[in-house]
Amino acid sequence: MSTTLIAGSDGLVIAWPDGTSGTFPYIWLRDTDPSGFHPDTGERAFELTSVPLDIAPCHAQIDGDDLFVTWPEADGPSRFDLAWIKAHRPGQKRADPAAVEPVIWRSELGGDSVPRHRADVVLSGDPGLQTWLEDTKRYGLTILTGLADTSEAGMEVARKVGHLRETNFGLTFEVMSKPNPNNLAYTADALPLHTDLTNQELPPGYQFLHCLANEAKGGGSTFCDGVAVAEDLRERDVDAFNILASVTVPFRFHDEDTDIRFRKTVITLDDDGSVSEICFNAHLADIVDLEPEEMTAFYRAYRLFMEMTRDAAYGIALRLCGGEMVVFDNRRVLHGRQAFDPSTGFRHLHGCYVDRGEWDSRLRVLARDTGG
Repeated sequence: MSTTLIAGSDGLVIAWPDGTSGTFPYIWLRDTDPSGFHPDTGERAFELTSVPLDIAPCHAQIDGDDLFVTWPEADGPSRFDLAWIKAHRPGQKRADPAAVEPVIWRSELGGDSVPRHRADVVLSGDPGLQTWLEDTKRYGLTILTGLADTSEAGMEVARKVGHLRETNFGLTFEVMSKPNPNNLAYTADALPLHTDLTNQELPPGYQFLHCLANEAKGGGSTFCDGVAVAEDLRERDVDAFNILASVTVPFRFHDEDTDIRFRKTVITLDDDGSVSEICFNAHLADIVDLEPEEMTAFYRAYRLFMEMTRDAAYGIALRLCGGEMVVFDNRRVLHGRQAFDPSTGFRHLHGCYVDRGEWDSRLRVLARDTGG
């Protein structure tokens, strides 16, 4: 059997011997002509407005492993590799090495079962880096061990992923109790589970918290998988879930130098309806400004989600030691802290952020280099 081609009124239908078939609209074929991309940058150079939407070819044929399509206004035919056009037929999403299937977890994971990786292995070469990146994206949470006792050590790992995300707290930040704090993280108080910087237009992606000292009584780190909470909420109370996925909450951070505000839904869904992000920080929630008739339903849903994040069925706790660094997806995994007594010892974490786009880019480049 050979590959067959049928020319319709709006596009080509190609059928391969293995039973795969695809419909290729003419306007898509003209717009996707490989010669319409810059040979060096790979960027699209074809001017879509130069052809009509109802464009049709003068001729189309399969010759060996290629499809040739001749257009009325073009100097020469478009040439498509049949294997390439099969893999990229309309309706098929491009394969993405960064699309790591998440493992949804609850309290059964336990602090001792959080995936751990040695920093020297991650830093020593691409295989270790790729394995750690995939693991962190899969669970939304990993711990690196064996870091040097310097603030640069954690940043070195973060920069292996991509550029650091600067915020109003700086390129990096020190989590310790200090006088006149402008954030609850800089106190010794307990921090309920939350995601960071919900007031930002785009909250940071992955957070790196390198433990330099944890000698005080208390101060354990807490985490929960926000996707697990949201999906269980969908099963338990779909009305509450839909409210949190559609009604935006005003978030605000302000001090003497800044006043940063943005509105976000607590739950964000992807194109397939799966939970892709969580944005929840009760301390940064601004005055709720919904219409009065919406308030009761919203508060019921918001409070229920809050209660679930504090349910022992979801949370895990662990105590970071010097030389360990926890890395987690700030738009998936909620984090918190148990209160500590600074008079009993010093507690110091050094932190920074790397955005999700940087993380996924590194995964794709590593997969390309290894043929994955």
